[in-house]
Amino acid sequence: MPRIEIKGAFKLKRTLFLFLLAAASAALLPLAAVGQVNPEAAPGPEEAARSKYEVYLGGAYSRFRQDPVGYSGLVGGKASVARDWGKYFQLLGSVDYYRIGVGHPEIPDKGNPSVYTVLVGPAIHATLYENLSVVLFAQLGAEHTGGEGITPGLSVAGGFGGGLNYSLSRNFAVQLTGDRVGASFSLPNNSPELNNSTLLTWNARGTLGVVYRF
Repeated sequence: MPRIEIKGAFKLKRTLFLFLLAAASAALLPLAAVGQVNPEAAPGPEEAARSKYEVYLGGAYSRFRQDPVGYSGLVGGKASVARDWGKYFQLLGSVDYYRIGVGHPEIPDKGNPSVYTVLVGPAIHATLYENLSVVLFAQLGAEHTGGEGITPGLSVAGGFGGGLNYSLSRNFAVQLTGDRVGASFSLPNNSPELNNSTLLTWNARGTLGVVYRF
C-alpha cells in the first residue's frame, strides 16, 4: 500500500512539473517574439539615412542699384545646391539670374539690364517647430551686370541672408529666403578721366521656391 502512494505521488509531481514547464514556455514565447526584428517593419537604408543634399529652384526678385536712372528692380530665378555636413551645417552654392525690369515707370529709357551672380559659402539650419526650419548663410563669389555698359564686366561679390523652410514631406519643402549682395561697378556715365572709379552697391533680394532633398 505505501508503494502505491509513493508511485501516485511521483506521477502527480511529474505531471505538475510538466504543467509548470509548459506554462513557463508559453509565458516566455511572446517575449522572444518581441525581441526578434521584423524585416518588413525595420527601416531600410534609404529611410534610416538622413538626406545629405538639397536642390532648390524658384522665382526671385532683386533691387537694381547699379544704374540710378534705370529700373528699380529685376525679376528672375534662382537655383542652388546644398550639401549637409553634420546636423546643422551646410555648404551652399547658388546661381541667380535677373532679366525682367520693373519699376520707375516715369523714366522713358530704362535700358536693357541683366544681372547674374554665382556664390558659394557656409550655411546653418535648424528646426524651429515641427515642419518649420530656419536657415542662415553667408556667400562669396562673382556678379555680372550686362546690357548697360557697366564696368568691370565681372565683379567680386558677397553677401548674407536667411530664410524659412516648410517641409511638405520627407523629400519636398517650400522655401522663402532673402539676402543682401554687394558688388563694385563703375557708373554708366563714368569715364577714363575719372579713372572709372567703382561704387559699391548693395542689392536686397528675395526668392520663393521648392526644395528637393535626397
